[in-house]
Amino acid sequence: MNNKTSPTGLFSAICLGLAIFAGSASAQSIETPAREAFVFDMNTGTVLLEKNADDLMPPASMSKLMTVTMLFERLKEGSLKLEDTLPVSEKAWKKGGSKMFVEVDTRVSVHDLLRGIIIQSGNDACIVVAEGLGGSEEGFAEAMTSRARELGLEKSTFRNSTGWPDPNHKMTARELGMLAKHIIQDFPEYYPIFAEKDFTYSDIKQGNRNPLLYKNNGADGLKTGHTEESGYGLVGSSERDGRRIILVVNGLDNAKARSRESERLMEWAFREFNNYALFKAGDIVDNARVWLGNKDTVPLSVESDLTVTLNRAARKSMTVKVVYNEPIPAPIIKGTPVAQLVVEGPEIETVTVPLVAMEDITRPGPLKRLTSAVEYLVFGPSSN
Repeated sequence: MNNKTSPTGLFSAICLGLAIFAGSASAQSIETPAREAFVFDMNTGTVLLEKNADDLMPPASMSKLMTVTMLFERLKEGSLKLEDTLPVSEKAWKKGGSKMFVEVDTRVSVHDLLRGIIIQSGNDACIVVAEGLGGSEEGFAEAMTSRARELGLEKSTFRNSTGWPDPNHKMTARELGMLAKHIIQDFPEYYPIFAEKDFTYSDIKQGNRNPLLYKNNGADGLKTGHTEESGYGLVGSSERDGRRIILVVNGLDNAKARSRESERLMEWAFREFNNYALFKAGDIVDNARVWLGNKDTVPLSVESDLTVTLNRAARKSMTVKVVYNEPIPAPIIKGTPVAQLVVEGPEIETVTVPLVAMEDITRPGPLKRLTSAVEYLVFGPSSN
């Protein structure tokens, strides 16, 4: 049998500019002053930029996204309701830093606490939630770490609910991006809170600290952070024309640099890259030759819709081809992977996608198999 490499059936006449980034582009076209950075297309999972993305770092208030996640999950499972109230302890009331300004020995609704955390970045609100759901902030932090592992955040460790400085309270830029994706995908009923620009509690009106929300660029989340050790950071997300970019930056020098750099990277991601639909599930990508089957060929397709993200400028230099061992021996079961779609090009890591058989191919009777085998050995593969 021969190894068969061919252009795809639908695109045999042209050189395609299509690429799937399993990781990131091998040569990134932009630099950033952020100490850590991670930018990706949420629709395809394509990483557009990463810088120290797997290094443990102090996440500051960006780790409140995990506190909010714990609250969202309780709401979704029905063990908690927005109108439920949680008590304010003296510890919560006294907590410094950014505050919602809750009053000791009162009760605050979950509805207000969510906005106090997301919009006002209230440390006091976080402790109210931690003590209400976990009994103590320490116990809640342990539960946060445990849940993070279940979500695939293998490096993140939480020591409190607020992001207050602690040498063992660490996350990575990549895992913050993963957590943001989880929130956006799994809690669409609550995610719009992140886009609210202000919230008033105790007659004190505070604005959302996320600078992207004021840029009229499709931004709708998520969370800022700042401590002396962490520098200035942001987990941001914007959606335009159905395409969503998630961005994480940290370690910037000041709030102005955070605002400027997050906007610059977001604009770069939308301007330089685009998503392209390559195949839909069921589209016939190619027809592979079959060895000793009741049919001479079997149609091939991707298992699910295939959309790829690529640099607009690099599009014309990409190629797409089908690779398989020719001919494929019968019997072949429909849905079985029998070939690969290969996408490659300059400065792009070669990526392979399985192609599955779209029909069952059975083996004919002994006489037909013998005749076909002789014809193949004498004349080689047919030209059709």
